[in-house]
Amino acid sequence: MVGAHRNIGSFIIRDMVDAARSSGAIPTLPPGPKGSFLTGNLSEYVPDQLGFLTRTAKKYGDVVRLRFLNVPLYLLNHPDHVEYVLVKNNRNFIKDRAERSGLRFLGQGLLTSEGDHWRRQRRLAQPAFHRQRISAYGRTMVESAERMLDLSWRDGETREVQEDMSRLTLEIVSNTLFGAAITENLEEEVADALGVVMERFTGGILFKVPEGIPTPANLRFRRAIRRLEEIIYGIIRERRRRAPDEETGDLLSMLLAVRDEATGEGMSDGQLRDEVLTIFLAGHETTALNLSWTWHLLAGHTGVEARLHDELRETLGGRAPTMADLPGLRYANAVVKESTRLYPPVWGFGREALQDCEIGDFRVPKGTQVVVSPWVMHRDERYFENPETFRPERWLDGSTDVLPKYAYFPFGGGPRLCIGSGFAKMEAVLLLATIAQRFRLRHAPGQETVEPLPSLTLRPRNGLRMVLAERG
Repeated sequence: MVGAHRNIGSFIIRDMVDAARSSGAIPTLPPGPKGSFLTGNLSEYVPDQLGFLTRTAKKYGDVVRLRFLNVPLYLLNHPDHVEYVLVKNNRNFIKDRAERSGLRFLGQGLLTSEGDHWRRQRRLAQPAFHRQRISAYGRTMVESAERMLDLSWRDGETREVQEDMSRLTLEIVSNTLFGAAITENLEEEVADALGVVMERFTGGILFKVPEGIPTPANLRFRRAIRRLEEIIYGIIRERRRRAPDEETGDLLSMLLAVRDEATGEGMSDGQLRDEVLTIFLAGHETTALNLSWTWHLLAGHTGVEARLHDELRETLGGRAPTMADLPGLRYANAVVKESTRLYPPVWGFGREALQDCEIGDFRVPKGTQVVVSPWVMHRDERYFENPETFRPERWLDGSTDVLPKYAYFPFGGGPRLCIGSGFAKMEAVLLLATIAQRFRLRHAPGQETVEPLPSLTLRPRNGLRMVLAERG
């Protein structure tokens, strides 16, 4: 019924737009909250970013005009508009100003590069992320989770679960990226340095003090980046000294081996540095947050948790999961998918228009910043019944089969779909199955309500302290 109402509504809106266009009444600027003369909508946005975007989308519709200081921004709230920006006219949109400035330290990696350079790097890196390649890492993921449970988790203790998930996924990305090249001590250094890097983006990347200004926080940030570079370049140099046919099976060896079909050239040390640093940052943070939010949701929905445990018992019978079990872990996959819907680790994607274009019958001038937000779209009642409810069954009962393609887009879309999305999905389900078989997690006293913090990613504002209960 939701889909039928939406279709009827779209026909009505289309007829109204056609009539307005014929009469010359189509407005140039989309609607939006007026804001103040000097700061625009900044004072409303900063204290409640997610709430503000959600409210303005509901009030003003599929294209909303906002202004932060002197910078106009369009918030897009329709799957067709998301598809237009990410897919159909993607070459007209580059990363937005804030991301280009805030993530400059990543160099020209896949997350930040544009144009022909990005297309070449994507073409070179893609084979390393083919399904048959990443499936080989399933065992590493499960073994890392079991090691954490054996060495660190005890029945009845209280853990900072977000930190545990972050350390776990960092160990996994380190092992799959570098293999045996990174020692436990180096892994601790990497974890500490990445922690400093992520601290810089607490509260987002809009209004950070420029890196060149030597504040204490910026100096810590620079030292962290230098240490990460020392580790990365050291391992790259060691690998280049090896025999060409000495295959180690990790991601770095694949990135070293790839060659451009047109020129025969591989990646330079600088290009490898950029890709490795990007993989380190994005490859552990998003899955760690996905799992953290999943534990939070399961703790508050014991019926969902019980059904998950039933599936794990029937499918695994107490043994460790493998890649071969993934097709049978349908409910576990639905739990992860629903958690990602409600708490998408990447809660917004910003772009800048290179040339004038039109979105939703509004003119988008060259240089306009546009934002598409999984947080807003994933909670839109036009596409998801009872959108605030955690209900994994929606992904199994057919109710989401008719979703527009870009009503759900936690990994972006189009040519710039996250290259590691397959890795991340596989990892989340395997880790959930491994851990949930052995432990139940409950909120520590006072932590039943967890507020999301929209920084570079969507983190629990004050962490996530939970009590462990070992399953008998």
